[in-house]
Order: sequence, then C-alpha cells, then structure tokens
Amino acid sequence: MLCVIYKSPKKDQTYLFVKQRDDFSSVPDGLMVTFGTPILVTLINLATKDKLGMADIDKVRSNLTEQGYFLQLPPPQENLLKQHKEQMKAQAAK
Repeated sequence: MLCVIYKSPKKDQTYLFVKQRDDFSSVPDGLMVTFGTPILVTLINLATKDKLGMADIDKVRSNLTEQGYFLQLPPPQENLLKQHKEQMKAQAAK
C-alpha cells in the first residue's frame, strides 16, 4: 500500500497521509482549511514498513483503507509549570 505524506504549513508537527499524490478528495473540507496548503514530504510503501516515526502503522493503514486519509497530530506538550508545582507540593508535604 503506497502512501503520500504531507506536512501542514499552519500546524507544527501535523501530517496528513493520503493514498495518492495530490488527491485530497477523501479529506473533509474543514480539515483542509485548518491544515492549510499541504507540503509534500515523502512517498512510502506501507507494505514494506513495520513501524513509522510517531504514528501507529496499523492505525495509518486502517484509516487509509476506511477513511482514505490519516491525520497525525503532534504529541501533547508537557506542562512543565504544572509538573514543577506538583513537585514543590510533594516536597512541602514531606
């Protein structure tokens, strides 16, 4: 299964996987507006891959088959201030 990966010019670390190059017909219009004009990253063969960088390859394959696209969002950002406050509270309780 071939797959084309595009990155978003509007959203950092956000990628769109589609089955065919420049075919966004299965992607909802609202998502395309939010995503922005896709920037081609690469073309890969999912049949020869057993893992991808940050995406679950089985989920990518499933979404491509069922929906015609897969959207990879960035990992949630760590809230370092919250972690620091929790550590300070834990130290104060000792």
